[in-house]
Amino acid sequence: MPTSKGAPPRATPATVGNGGETHQTASTPDTRLTTNHGVPLSDNQNSLKAGPRGPSLLEDFVLREKIQHFDHERIPERIVHARGSAAHGYFELTKSLAKYTRAKILTEVGAKTEVFTRFSTVAGGAGSVDTPRDVRGFAVKLYTTEGNWDLVGNNIPVFFIQDAIKFPDLIHAVKMEADRGYPQAASAHDTFWDFIGLMPESTHMIMWAMSDRTLPRSLRMMEGFGVNTFRLLNDKDEATFVKFHWRPKLGAQSTGWDEAVKIAGADPDYHRRDLFEAIDTGAFPEWEFGVQLLSQAEADALPFDILDATKLIPEELVPIQVVGRMVLDRNPDNFFAETEQAAFLPTNMPPGIDVSEDPLLQGRLFSYQDTQLSRLGTVNFHQLPINQSKGCPFQNLQRDGHMQTQVFKGRANYEPNSLAEAGEDGGPREDPKGGFRTTAPPLEGTKVRLRAETFADHYSHARLFYRSQTEIEQAHLASALVFELSKCAFEHVRNRILGNLQNVDGDLAKRVAAGLNMPLPKANPAAAPTQDMDASPALRIVGKYPETLDGRAVGILVTDGADGTVVEALKAAAVGAGASVKIIAPKIGGVTLKGGKTLVPDGQLAGTPSVLFDAVALVLSDDGCAELLGESAAVDFVSNAFVHLKAIGHTPQAQPLLDKANVQPDAGIVEVSGDAKAFLKPAATRQWDREPKVRMLA
Repeated sequence: MPTSKGAPPRATPATVGNGGETHQTASTPDTRLTTNHGVPLSDNQNSLKAGPRGPSLLEDFVLREKIQHFDHERIPERIVHARGSAAHGYFELTKSLAKYTRAKILTEVGAKTEVFTRFSTVAGGAGSVDTPRDVRGFAVKLYTTEGNWDLVGNNIPVFFIQDAIKFPDLIHAVKMEADRGYPQAASAHDTFWDFIGLMPESTHMIMWAMSDRTLPRSLRMMEGFGVNTFRLLNDKDEATFVKFHWRPKLGAQSTGWDEAVKIAGADPDYHRRDLFEAIDTGAFPEWEFGVQLLSQAEADALPFDILDATKLIPEELVPIQVVGRMVLDRNPDNFFAETEQAAFLPTNMPPGIDVSEDPLLQGRLFSYQDTQLSRLGTVNFHQLPINQSKGCPFQNLQRDGHMQTQVFKGRANYEPNSLAEAGEDGGPREDPKGGFRTTAPPLEGTKVRLRAETFADHYSHARLFYRSQTEIEQAHLASALVFELSKCAFEHVRNRILGNLQNVDGDLAKRVAAGLNMPLPKANPAAAPTQDMDASPALRIVGKYPETLDGRAVGILVTDGADGTVVEALKAAAVGAGASVKIIAPKIGGVTLKGGKTLVPDGQLAGTPSVLFDAVALVLSDDGCAELLGESAAVDFVSNAFVHLKAIGHTPQAQPLLDKANVQPDAGIVEVSGDAKAFLKPAATRQWDREPKVRMLA
């Protein structure tokens, strides 16, 4: 068909843009652009049309493939744990557990095993923010020499429910309300608390959920737990109960509620960015790996049932033995291919590790596999690179299926077979000695739909947790309950929660009722009496984490005319103590220091508030401070740092700004002109003594 008069010449690889401007030229087979099936492309800028202004043609397979792939780039997000961040690293065993297990990963001291670890929020969707009050997922895929081991847990050692059959109800209740589609990533609404009030077994988990544990400062500063009770099996098939623990080298640390809310506005990707940048700069996050081990007799002697996922085993009763460590040292190359497509299954366990009869765990063994079939669309999701067994090959007689990527040879796709007798490959065979074997506990009784009587105590562990906290943490917990319940429109829902809290601790119930300005109801009936257990200081955060600048961030606000020697001294001291440091200025183009030197900042004042740092310093000139007095972002920078209990270093010239922000002198307010190192000690922790002066708590 002849071209129309005046039509432009056909584009060449060097002139493929609109108007014929020069574009990159692919000159070698190694760099040229192709379709998904390897066909080289001559033009990736223009669709095939019937004339320059004509309709697009159906035969344009390049356009169709590109658009179709784009249309299908999003897979269904996880129903829970949709918002996640992850990293690669390794696990190293430091102490053998050969007495208890035959799993090589727990017996070969010094061996390093590749891992992929994903952290997540539970309630929000993939597009929600990083810092809501929420439980955090802590899932580790260990590529062992005996197959993948997926240790899939949370940053809290217990759970809301005892039986997996209630999991859909729990998640429906905490997710967005069905008729209105909100709130997103929040538990402060009627349906959640209605469910919780009617499920007393959730009370212990609520103590954790309302504590500072659900406001982590960083993914690098979270503890991790296997949650459920598992078993270890040794060479003689002798079983030992086990609880798994991850303990961060930096200690468990948190933000405050007001701080977390403001971080969400300043940087919705706060935790994701923090993890990525820490690894990118070589500050590799590290965790100790520990176990609590119990024989059947020791488990039977405890005053609670270890198969109940709403209970924990206090460290004071069964100490945690540290047997290994995990280091995350490499960021993903591609978020979708790795972080999003990673499929974690509690059923992935090497020989020597086994499940228990925990009814929550029993349901998880089915649910996770079923979820991946829905999300990833195929029974062959294990062939995706991030999910492939790397420590050893996978080989079986399962064939075909959607998106099969393996090309199997031979005729054997069944077992047993005798093809080897005819000289053909008969395929893999079972290994009775080295293969996975399950525990053989005795079973008795008839089929029932009942809870064990040993699961009936719903309040003793909640009381244990609350009474083990410091006064600071108790106040935060009570205030969180007041905030959450104040969002509930139904008075009977609030009343029922208060009645449950009466069974936990009378003072807690009074504090929450006073915060709501509601009369305190009687305690709700309890299935079993609440027991007083010895306090467990190990359950605290305040006073436990190391007071160090390792892993912490410092922001230094600088203006024109500021003393550059003070800036450099502060930065050098903080970096030398292990902190990351960012320079903040009123304008991103830079500031001119005293003497004429230009300093280019890392962030602009309004876009880099103090909530993003663990401590701040103000290095200002007289004129610079005078200008900032009229800038609300500067006043907020200082006042928020003060009310969030952070150390504030300052030069004398910054005093007017401190006064306007209503900063009162205390041990965390430090003059730094003559001694930058004086700032380091208060910057390594929160100023907890300041809190009663800056906020009212329940």
